[in-house]
This record gives sequence, structure tokens and C-alpha cells, in this order.
Amino acid sequence: MEKTILLTSFQTWLRDQQSNSSDDLLMEVSKIAAIPHDLKFLRCLPVDLHLASSLVIQKIGELQPDYIICCGMAASRTKLSLEAVARDGERVLHTAVNLPKLVAGATITEISHDCGKFVCEGLYYSVLDHLYQTQPPTPCIFVHVPLLNPENLPFILADFLLIINNLALS
Repeated sequence: MEKTILLTSFQTWLRDQQSNSSDDLLMEVSKIAAIPHDLKFLRCLPVDLHLASSLVIQKIGELQPDYIICCGMAASRTKLSLEAVARDGERVLHTAVNLPKLVAGATITEISHDCGKFVCEGLYYSVLDHLYQTQPPTPCIFVHVPLLNPENLPFILADFLLIINNLALS
């Protein structure tokens, strides 16, 4: 049975940025016709916590996806990073997704417990908080994407597609 998966990405936020690697990755995924899932894209979210959160939550209400994958750029990282938690001050929310099972077979992916202190963590926390208020909650993950280049793109893309497929099978 085909699963509906909502995928989100951010736009750039610095003047010298040519692109945002999270959006670049989703653009590459959108070019692949053989994916056996109903992928819905919400690309180039504004780098504004409240606006991005409201746009994603609105899209969740509209689509009622089976799964959600939020993506953000992490220029200092070299691997895809699946975020286990999101914090809002002292409050911590954990993804309900079994991340070790999700990354089984991946070659350039790690599980992270540090979503950063930028809009990525705020969005992840807002979406998880919204989803935990629904029953049953929709499974959601956040993936930090390193800078992409011709050498790492095939490996990053392969791992990301593996994560999509593993999520849909969970």
C-alpha cells in the first residue's frame, strides 16, 4: 500500500549561500520516478520558526500524511544526521520512530542527539509537539543534510532513499 510522506526543506538564510542542501536533496529526490510512495514536498520554508511551523502544521492538516520527514542544512556535518530529540528550553521531545532500525544498511548516516539551536530544532519541536497531541501521532523525523558535492551526493541520496523506504515499512 502506497504511503503518503510529507518532506520539508528550508530556503537559504545567508546572502552568500547559493542553495540550502536540505532543499537540494529534496530536489534530487523529486527527480526519481521509481519511488513507490506518494511523496509530498513543502520546499523552501522560510527561516522563521513561527512561520515555518505554521506552514508545516497547516500542510499536515491538509494532507494527513502517514509520515513526515523534516530536513535542514547542517554545513558543519559530513553525514546525514537523524535527530533523536528536539528541545524547547528544559522540555525535550523524542521521535517515536525507531532510528536504529531506520538507518540499518545506511553508509553515511548517523543518529544525533543535538538538533542545534537554530530554526531546525524549533521546527522539529513544534511539529513533534503538534503531532503528539493527535492520536495516534504521525511518525516524524528530522534529518540534517550536510553540504552536498559530486563526491558525496550519490551516497547521501542513496541513504536518504533507504531512510524513506525503511520509514514507510515501519
